[in-house]
Amino acid sequence: MKVHRAARMERCIGCHACSLACARLVHKTISWNASGIRIKSSGGVTSGYQAVLCLACDPPPCAAACPTGAMTPRKSGGGVLHKRSICIRCGKCAEACPVGAIALDDQRAPHVCIHCGRCIEFCPHGCLELFDAEEKHSLCQEACHVPPVAG
Repeated sequence: MKVHRAARMERCIGCHACSLACARLVHKTISWNASGIRIKSSGGVTSGYQAVLCLACDPPPCAAACPTGAMTPRKSGGGVLHKRSICIRCGKCAEACPVGAIALDDQRAPHVCIHCGRCIEFCPHGCLELFDAEEKHSLCQEACHVPPVAG
């Protein structure tokens, strides 16, 4: 399984091409709130940008918080799948995300990175990548308070 990460954000110019590509290609709309990846300033233009996206927590706290089971853990480990047909738009998944990676649109429908990598080719500076979940770094484990798996 592949997991998406923003590995080289020091190169980011804040163009939001990845966010718009995700909204258009994955979620079939054009809206800043309908993207699985969002770019925000780290505190000013000179201090750079950071990407806010799902860290593929395993187990995902957003899935545990979902009262209807609309957010379910991916079978291959890390991250979630969202079943829009049973989502009641309560926002509990967004509240449970330790890194704020779930955006709610104007109708309170959640949007989260599905680790498809469609946005990667639209980044003009190569800031984004897909990597094997087995190589998962400690960022998710730290943010999600998940102990490292002994290997």
